[in-house]
Amino acid sequence: MKNVTDSFVSLGYWPFAGSFGFNTDILATNPINITVVLGVLIFFGKGVCASCLLSDLLDNRKQRILNTIRNSEELRGGAIEQLEKARARLRKVEMEADEFRVNGYSEIEREKWNLINSTYKTLEQLENYKNETIHFEQQSAINEVRQQIFQQALEGALGTLNSCLNNELHLRTISANIGMFGTMKEIID
Repeated sequence: MKNVTDSFVSLGYWPFAGSFGFNTDILATNPINITVVLGVLIFFGKGVCASCLLSDLLDNRKQRILNTIRNSEELRGGAIEQLEKARARLRKVEMEADEFRVNGYSEIEREKWNLINSTYKTLEQLENYKNETIHFEQQSAINEVRQQIFQQALEGALGTLNSCLNNELHLRTISANIGMFGTMKEIID
């Protein structure tokens, strides 16, 4: 066992060849170096992914749509709460209707239906608003993605056009266009 220990200890006493050498103090070198290298890689490697921008945009859009849906659901919950309150009022009105059936039965019945109709109209309006908001957000996200794809395609086409055009082709194109404009002017005159 002592021979094995001596062989490792003797590694630390080897002479240096240029800038190469063995450092047997593991706690002072390897974990610190690895930590520094990993820290630098993580810090500077965060924003390298170009396709992450589009997925981040879509994720943000998705979150907005989900937030809109949550808000709509909260509004729907409020409308349901209003509906429950309206139902409670309806029960109260029905009790009063039993008491005053002889005098005002038709008036109370009309109030009941007005209350129910207004509550259902409110629910329909909230549902329509939720659907319109979702549709608007979806269309907005689709249009934004289309615009980005169109922009990338346009940049690619311009790059291809610029790389394909040479001076002779450019001069021929200009001459042909000037000739067409001259012909159009003669037709107009």
